[in-house]
Amino acid sequence: MKKLLFTVALCALLLLPACSSQQAQEPDGTLHIVATTYPVYCFTTAVTEGVAGVEVDLLVNQQTSCLHDYTLTVTDMKAIEQADVLVINGAGLEDFMDDALAASNAVQLIDCSKDLPLLTMADVENDPHIWMAPGRASHMISCIGNALSSVDADNAEAYASNTSAALEALSSAQSRWQAQADALPCKNLITFHDGFQYFADAFGLTVLASVEEEEGSEASAADINYIASLVKENNLTAIFTEINGSDATAQAISRETGAVVYPLNLMMSGDASGLQPYLDTMQANLDTLTEAFS
Repeated sequence: MKKLLFTVALCALLLLPACSSQQAQEPDGTLHIVATTYPVYCFTTAVTEGVAGVEVDLLVNQQTSCLHDYTLTVTDMKAIEQADVLVINGAGLEDFMDDALAASNAVQLIDCSKDLPLLTMADVENDPHIWMAPGRASHMISCIGNALSSVDADNAEAYASNTSAALEALSSAQSRWQAQADALPCKNLITFHDGFQYFADAFGLTVLASVEEEEGSEASAADINYIASLVKENNLTAIFTEINGSDATAQAISRETGAVVYPLNLMMSGDASGLQPYLDTMQANLDTLTEAFS
């Protein structure tokens, strides 16, 4: 990963001044916004809902469990080049588009991870899966709303109203989710994807171990034995995969220990817009935990 290049390019773009709506918009009068990932797209469309003259497109929308090996297409490059505003998750998730970011002519880049405290991961400096914690998702929404109000001052009131409504809905849901998480009889998770650390942290859960299976590779015998021993030592009745990821190792451990395999969702793709898909995904994940540990 080109972390140094990404950091330099990102800082340079963030130093660009916020522009008025007349400066930001294309000659057709439309403010073209590109969101890199599905969660960022949902948050952005929640903030821009009902605002005339604003178009939000999603860059990456594939049924994948991670973006480590994603390669930009010609269509992706064209979308980035034509964007007035780029909204990124940040925290290193978009390392695959370092060069495109550096070459982008967008008048504004919105980094949703800006000023967020980040957790670390074993093989990279920061864990980028920040949207999986509702509190951090609220920060992302606020970041988008504030930045768009600056870029497109003519619609600042509409952005502020939509941002407040989204934050209120998310806060209400978070209270329900926390009560559901508090009632879980088991607070320990073993996951077969490294993207659930923020989710666990938000709800008082502990990830005992996470196994990241890259495409074309499987966990070693030592890894399998170690995870199986954790399952037995902690009397776990369930282990968890990512819905789009491999479950080969999880199924092998299930056969050895009797723990049932359940899928959790990192929300890497989808068709709907607005905040509701995020609310539905988080609720579904908590329902899965409730079912798994019932």
